[in-house]
Amino acid sequence: MKTPRPHIDRRALFASGAAAALLAATGLSAQTAPQRGGDLRIALSGALRSDSFDACASQGLFMQVAMVGSAFETLTEVAADGTLRGELATAWQGSGDAREWMFNLRQDVSFHHGKPFGAEDVVASFELHSGGALADIAQITVLSTHRIQIVLTVPDADFPYRLSGPEMVIYPAGDIAKSMDEGIGTGLYRTRRFLPGRQFVGERIENHYKDGQAGWFDKIELVSLPADAIRAEALRDQFVDAVDLTHAADLGALDDFILLPEEKFMTCAVRKEIALPRGVGTRWPMDNFRAGQRWWMT
Repeated sequence: MKTPRPHIDRRALFASGAAAALLAATGLSAQTAPQRGGDLRIALSGALRSDSFDACASQGLFMQVAMVGSAFETLTEVAADGTLRGELATAWQGSGDAREWMFNLRQDVSFHHGKPFGAEDVVASFELHSGGALADIAQITVLSTHRIQIVLTVPDADFPYRLSGPEMVIYPAGDIAKSMDEGIGTGLYRTRRFLPGRQFVGERIENHYKDGQAGWFDKIELVSLPADAIRAEALRDQFVDAVDLTHAADLGALDDFILLPEEKFMTCAVRKEIALPRGVGTRWPMDNFRAGQRWWMT
């Protein structure tokens, strides 16, 4: 039987600062170098229950979050090695009491429909969550076109980590409704097809600031197959390259697959022809739902 890869909780890894030693222990460096090309097909259990991307993120299901992680971006992201790094933010600094935060935003970034990204987009996007996930924000101040200040009602040293969540994607100010309906973000993949409840297809954009670091596939396709047995069959018959499963036993023989166990209830199975960074966390079997960005074809 296939031995699952070792996993370490990413949040604990980020907090402990022991990333280098742990990655060395898991053998992260001993892999085939990423290369560009090919298509990635993933069958997921979550069904799209709305006609907008906003509802997709808030529902928190695999299909929704994976789709949002392809077309959209957040200010920060949890990297495959478990560390927190900037995405649409390049740097941040908190006050001594962790109530005030300054963020420098990435320049020379545009949304898929051509609008340049800037501070006003962050403000407009965060206002969507002012009564929910970001209810503790007391004030957001635009300091320049690519710099903002955020003041919290209570101290939170973990605030930059919170901004990596899939519900924290950034939409274009003044065009949010269209962005939600059509999947217009700043991500590596431009939305080519979005069939609520069934399918998302994204094509790699030609130029992106993550070139050479992520986005190795030319196209990614996410399909919703709610039944475990059907997803397992699709993987066995090579109709898809990866699936999420409740029980790995549905796959039968495991020689052709890589298993990524998750600490709570799900397992991800991937064909061996797909290469991916060795897992260092157990929180998200689909590599924090950024498989389309981080995996590649061998």
